[in-house]
Amino acid sequence: MENQYLRSKILSLVKEFTHNKDIQEFIPGKTQIHFAGRVFNEEEYINLVDAALDGWLTTGRYANKFEKDFANYFGMKSCSLVNSGSSANLLALTALTSPKLGDKRLKPGDEVITVAAGFPTTVNPIIQNNLIPVFLDVDLGTYNVKVEDLENAISDKTKAIMLAHTLGNSFNLDEVMRIVKNYDLYLIEDCCDALGSRYDGKLVGTFGNLATFSFYPAHHITMGEGGAVLTNDILLERLVRSFRDWGRDCYCAPGASNTCGKRFTQQFGDLPYGYDHKYVYSHIGYNLKMTDLQAAVGVAQFQKLPEFIEKRKKNFILLKEGLKKYEDYFILPYATPKSDPSWFGFPLTIRENAKFSRRELVTYLEEHKIMTRMLFGGNLIRQPAYKNVKYRVVGNLENTDIVMNRTFFIGVYPGITDEMIDYIIKVFDNFLKKLK
Repeated sequence: MENQYLRSKILSLVKEFTHNKDIQEFIPGKTQIHFAGRVFNEEEYINLVDAALDGWLTTGRYANKFEKDFANYFGMKSCSLVNSGSSANLLALTALTSPKLGDKRLKPGDEVITVAAGFPTTVNPIIQNNLIPVFLDVDLGTYNVKVEDLENAISDKTKAIMLAHTLGNSFNLDEVMRIVKNYDLYLIEDCCDALGSRYDGKLVGTFGNLATFSFYPAHHITMGEGGAVLTNDILLERLVRSFRDWGRDCYCAPGASNTCGKRFTQQFGDLPYGYDHKYVYSHIGYNLKMTDLQAAVGVAQFQKLPEFIEKRKKNFILLKEGLKKYEDYFILPYATPKSDPSWFGFPLTIRENAKFSRRELVTYLEEHKIMTRMLFGGNLIRQPAYKNVKYRVVGNLENTDIVMNRTFFIGVYPGITDEMIDYIIKVFDNFLKKLK
């Protein structure tokens, strides 16, 4: 009873200490407008301290609650929390290489279709598993895969498609799913920038065999670091968790023993009969688990997801309305048909005939405290890390090079207020007035 009283008192003080802690006055031209960031109130801090007081720092009660709530939100059977969205991508693809999948497993030399205009960790797991990335171009305005090139990318080595929903904007799932079904391919949806986005009324992340999410501070909800893998396939869940948890064959939760009831009565490989199942390894795995401290923050953040999504959509609309008058200078973003994006950012591509360069505009915006970002790696095959990587290209990646040279994005995250949006548009106005 005394411990419970002290915990309650501590959490009450945390609430008092953190109430309105992160609210600051916006001063135009002085206050930095971030492209992304966390939006907290006292609830995140209370959960964080509450988890710390448990003294159980690895995956625990908060992680279990988040996994259950997150899976239920999507109507999926399984959510596996991990330490980052990048790890989620690594685990999702690596799970498909497991010998437990038999003839359906991905083997070295098999091909995985993706795009070159994206974030490296959508592509890196393909390379790290000795598979061959097949790079396609994107459409300007949506920045998603050119689906008309998909069929041309298929070869007898093609086994999977791994694509991100770019900046929250869904790729054409009708066409992608047609190709997946016709050619019996795996699909991994990288939803790290697209939590809450929908296609034809359904949440993205519910179409493929596996879906991945990130909870880095830049994303829709955050745990500081963190990620998740969703699937409806219980075998794939077991494989993801095996690779996540050192590669072990056992599926006991941390601290549990003999969940299967056969801990000392099985034969594995060349091990002695009855070797402790908790120390049997069926995969070359890692330790990519999340701490319960992170999950505790995520539980508080997840309750706010609906309002976060609506704020992102509102900010996107306000920016598009404010910049529509400059369509002669910019390719403005638009939603893929049938999609309802939970926008991650507001991308702009400078038209070829504009009287200014991306560098000039981005420098001006940054000088006026408006943070900008490139569309991630631009054209990945031009990045130094991929110089000696084996890959295949379909098409000429013309639009990908345009993205590399002329595209950037600004923020729409919930911490951006109407006042900030008005200021952003005024800064664009002032820059573009000089051209007339």
